[in-house]
Amino acid sequence: MRGAETRVSGKPAGVSKASSQPASGERAFLVGIEYRRRSRTGAAPKAAKGSLTAQAQAAHESAVGSSLNRAPSIPEFSPEESLEELRSLASSAGAQIAGEFLQHRDKPDPATLIGKGKLEEIAGAAASVSADLILFDHDLTASQQRNIENVIHRRVIDRTQLILDIFAKHARTREGQLQVESAQLEYLLPRLTGRGIEMSQLAGGIGTRGPGETQLETDRRKIHRRIRHLHEQLENVRRIRAQQRQRRESVPVATVALVGYTNAGKSTLFNALTNASVLESPRMFATLDPTIRAVDLPSKRKVLLSDTVGFIRNLPHTLVSAFRATLEEVQRAALVLHVSDASSPLSAEQDAQVERVLKELEAEKKPRLHIKNKIDLLPPKQRDSLRDDAKAVHVSATKGIGISTLLERIDQMLQEDALRRIRLRVPQKEGKTLAILEARTRIYSRAYKDGLVELEVEAPESVVRRVGEFILPEFDPVEVRGEGLSQTIMRDRKR
Repeated sequence: MRGAETRVSGKPAGVSKASSQPASGERAFLVGIEYRRRSRTGAAPKAAKGSLTAQAQAAHESAVGSSLNRAPSIPEFSPEESLEELRSLASSAGAQIAGEFLQHRDKPDPATLIGKGKLEEIAGAAASVSADLILFDHDLTASQQRNIENVIHRRVIDRTQLILDIFAKHARTREGQLQVESAQLEYLLPRLTGRGIEMSQLAGGIGTRGPGETQLETDRRKIHRRIRHLHEQLENVRRIRAQQRQRRESVPVATVALVGYTNAGKSTLFNALTNASVLESPRMFATLDPTIRAVDLPSKRKVLLSDTVGFIRNLPHTLVSAFRATLEEVQRAALVLHVSDASSPLSAEQDAQVERVLKELEAEKKPRLHIKNKIDLLPPKQRDSLRDDAKAVHVSATKGIGISTLLERIDQMLQEDALRRIRLRVPQKEGKTLAILEARTRIYSRAYKDGLVELEVEAPESVVRRVGEFILPEFDPVEVRGEGLSQTIMRDRKR
């Protein structure tokens, strides 16, 4: 077994460089764990002698061979990268990083996850830097958490509880607070058994925000009752959202959803596209409550852009379930914009995690455009070599680079309210109709004659229906498609 690596410090470390103020919260000691996987590239296991017929043996060998030659697995975070992410999560929760410990093991210890000997070593290191709590980059069972606390004599928080705490800290709307509270209670419920004095008094600090302060001293029956009440309220939220969505869908306005790994720059891009003022922060999960704003495309069609909560590896299932009403915007979107941090060395791993969450939401087959953000942070030579293609666009939301190209690409990919090129003859007294054409269409030509205005425009189908009486009868719009663009050929009708 390989040894462990320990780093301690007497002053705060690991706080996000972009934060405007130093963290002033509790001192946290981080514990990362690596479980080494045995290589599977060796010889295939042999079947017991005489256990298979020749035909079955051949089929077995074929199956084994195909499994060994399958495509490479999804890229994964290294232990150091995983610990770096835990450091960012802790900083987002307001903690000061007092020290770190990275343990390498062949398999987890059922009782304490990393072994009692290592726990005693961690206890000494944590005491030497006056750490207030221990953060594990791993999910802990209730018994493991109790066993670890009995050795270390400090509060122990696992990764899921830390993420839940950050969500509780950032929830602003009533809907977001309901979702976080439901997820926290679902997490706490199996951990009530065996809790002692700490469950009968109010606590403070990381891992105890939100409902934890008021629910820890309740019994199972009261918590179950509260969870049922929250589920009823969330169902009402889901019903109201469905009604709002139904009203939106009655008007031909498509919804475009922004998704991506946390801190990929989704909110900054959202503001750049909509001129909104959604909170932009380098801290993880700064955006929790969903926001929807209208965006005008180059064709003058309108779409609704939805900013969603960021994804993260091993996103707790309780959160996915609780936020399902919010994430339904992704499921119903006409187009999904997957935002990645092009400057991050972990971009491939982060993209793989987003794919997993989209699959869990059953939205992996949605039309999608990959947006590689933060190209301004790349070296000039690498930035100049970037090329957009049919599936990806490179942008910098903070610098405004590539935003116009992105809007054009969204316009091309949307199939809702398709564009048609038509010619019209509108009386000048029809001011309302002319105003609609001016605001909602691309005008290619305009001529005034005998109190009439003749126009050639490219208009959405919804506008075409409203001005149908003014379309010149000698032109027959025939819609064709090519290279993903909605194009129209105008053909003279032979009389």
